[in-house]
Amino acid sequence: MHDLGVELRRQGHEVTVLTPSHEIAGNFEVSVEDELVVARVKTRQIKGAVKLFRAFNEMRISHVVWRRSRQFLLHNPADLIVFYSPTIFWSSLVRRLRTLWHCPAYLILRDIFPKWAVDAGVLRSRLIYRYLRWKEIQQYDSADVIALQSRGDLKYFEQNFGQRRYRLEVFYNWIALPGHRLPKTQYRDKLGLQGKVVFFYGGNFGIAQDMENIVRLASSLSGHPEIHFLLVGEGSETQRLQRMIAERHLTNIRILSPIAQQEYLGMVSEFDIGLVTLDRRLTTQNIPGKILGYLYWGLPILASLNPGNDLFDLLGKNQAGVCLLNGEDEKLKHAALRLAADANLRTQMGSKGRALLKETFSVHSAARRVLQCFPQPNVPGERLEQVQVPVAHASD
Repeated sequence: MHDLGVELRRQGHEVTVLTPSHEIAGNFEVSVEDELVVARVKTRQIKGAVKLFRAFNEMRISHVVWRRSRQFLLHNPADLIVFYSPTIFWSSLVRRLRTLWHCPAYLILRDIFPKWAVDAGVLRSRLIYRYLRWKEIQQYDSADVIALQSRGDLKYFEQNFGQRRYRLEVFYNWIALPGHRLPKTQYRDKLGLQGKVVFFYGGNFGIAQDMENIVRLASSLSGHPEIHFLLVGEGSETQRLQRMIAERHLTNIRILSPIAQQEYLGMVSEFDIGLVTLDRRLTTQNIPGKILGYLYWGLPILASLNPGNDLFDLLGKNQAGVCLLNGEDEKLKHAALRLAADANLRTQMGSKGRALLKETFSVHSAARRVLQCFPQPNVPGERLEQVQVPVAHASD
């Protein structure tokens, strides 16, 4: 969303980012970063929190954000709301702001929840499911346009919400192609991975990702000392992932905590093959944003996917990687060995992946897609001068 905001600003628009944060000192803070107005609202921790507390904190997010940023939002109207899911709990805030500002809202939908949680066996309570389903529908009803990340998700909406006639479009993830030099990193040297073929995974360690899939692959290749696995990220499965690695006594796989975006992109450039994994049971489709960093640096992609995923066509037909069904462990092992053994193949796939990125996943085209859905305002504003920071609220 930072990249999208920067690109909208570059195209001449004024952009405000409203975001929750558990790290700020006060209840509300405003700063200007990369010419974007960034308004942070104090909330309890969401990402990385225990599941029960995360759910509770997400359920309250619209209420807390409105209460703590109300004065700012009243004095800084917008012409368009762009909001991102997950989470599914922004709907009440979005409805309020649409009414207050008389403007449309554009939903970028990146997880179809709670459907994926049911598919993966995480959510079994019918009562909780009905509540979450109600919130899901509220989210869709609050948007003028719903941007789906996969053609396969059009079928989900047709089967489940055909009568509601939502305005839908397929809108793939995006990446900014940096025009400036990225930081040079030295993780290969720091981690003692010189001379090894490194399979790299960056992103969320969640249930939908089936992280055990990577552990099984690393275990099957433990007899190949030239191969190593590096995982960078966090999520609900982090502790379980660490436990699985310890129980199998694996020395060919390592986990690192998340790092800043620019450093992360520099880090990706050091390694050889990008990994993608999605649970076979998922019936809604997902194109993980992590592939964009891989494609940018010309890493071939080894993907273990749920049936019907768009990546089978995007990567397979463009020869930018190898895509297999999740659960086909033996085929995954052989594909990994083939990529590890053939540097020329990796180079060829990486070059085609870079071409695919420029054609399909640029942030420039993403910004244009958002804007073309709505009429442009006639009177330009100068948001950087209009920002009014309210007096800090008393602690609740």
